[in-house]
Amino acid sequence: MIELEPPLRRATPADAAALAELVDIAGDGLPVYLWTRMAQAGETPWDVGQARARRKEGGFSYRNAVILEHEGGIAACLIGYPLADQPAPIDHDATPAMFVPLEELERLAPGSWYVNVLATYEGFRGRGYGARLLAVAEQLAAAAGKAKLSVIVSDANPGARRLYERCGYRLVAERPMVEDGWKTAGTRWLLLVKPI
Repeated sequence: MIELEPPLRRATPADAAALAELVDIAGDGLPVYLWTRMAQAGETPWDVGQARARRKEGGFSYRNAVILEHEGGIAACLIGYPLADQPAPIDHDATPAMFVPLEELERLAPGSWYVNVLATYEGFRGRGYGARLLAVAEQLAAAAGKAKLSVIVSDANPGARRLYERCGYRLVAERPMVEDGWKTAGTRWLLLVKPI
């Protein structure tokens, strides 16, 4: 466990609303699309996203999140965790088609520390917060004994790709997107990896 100095801190369940918003920003609307499909009667997509952020288990959990604050408010976040050294095969019967390309790419980076979400609120972009959080990701990866980091980004997000490449990530594979009702400008998912 690494020690974080302000303006960085570990997320808590109280950060669930901001984490849900930032996850949706990073996911280009895919999270809200999914949460809409998961919502029960009387629930909004944001209720679902916040409940998922408050979980103690799963990839999208406050326990895997680091917050970067600006003047007492949340400006950006990182969510990440180690991928399995030997991932289980994809269960094509249980996995929605839109997730198969993402699952395939994750399996091409086994044992890496996976940057699942890196997002900054629009008003705080251009201040180096993304690069700062990627440096934290490297520290977390090293503390977990991982020799590389991985991230998947949309080909419609050239700004994010440039940031990752400036920070030493390199494209290793790509897969076509499956929209399945979700509308996006992207056509391909890109897997980038960085050795450390």
